[in-house]
Amino acid sequence: MISFLGEYEATLDTKGRFLLPAGLKRQLPEGEEVRFVINRGFEKCLTLYPIKTWEPLFADISKLNDFDSKVREFRRFFLNGATPLEPDVAGRLLMPPNLKEHAGLQKDIVLVAAVNKIEIWDRSKYHQLFDTFSADDFSKLANEVMANGNKKE
Repeated sequence: MISFLGEYEATLDTKGRFLLPAGLKRQLPEGEEVRFVINRGFEKCLTLYPIKTWEPLFADISKLNDFDSKVREFRRFFLNGATPLEPDVAGRLLMPPNLKEHAGLQKDIVLVAAVNKIEIWDRSKYHQLFDTFSADDFSKLANEVMANGNKKE
């Protein structure tokens, strides 16, 4: 299973390309082709899924009941904008303009480990998250999430 740790700053060039930071590259499985799917995140960020993380998730979504209107709505919102990404010859990933706009990404971005995927945030928006969230807020959230057994089986 792929898993990531850390947060890394990067820069978008004028064409919307960025280099995957070396710290994240080292966490990818060795000897495998580097392919991703990029998509809207649940907040105003983007999510970069290694293809090995995306494929089982997509398979699960594909099995959902098409006759359920909530399933169709979820698929529209979740899959709308999902785009395959592969590095160019220089190792850069091209950010799709519609997704870049959705997340409000400017020049400076932060790539944040999110277990088996990577969130991509506008640097200033990412830092604002922590400016408004106190240590006490974090403690309460940790207790609520971890004490209630919200664990994947």
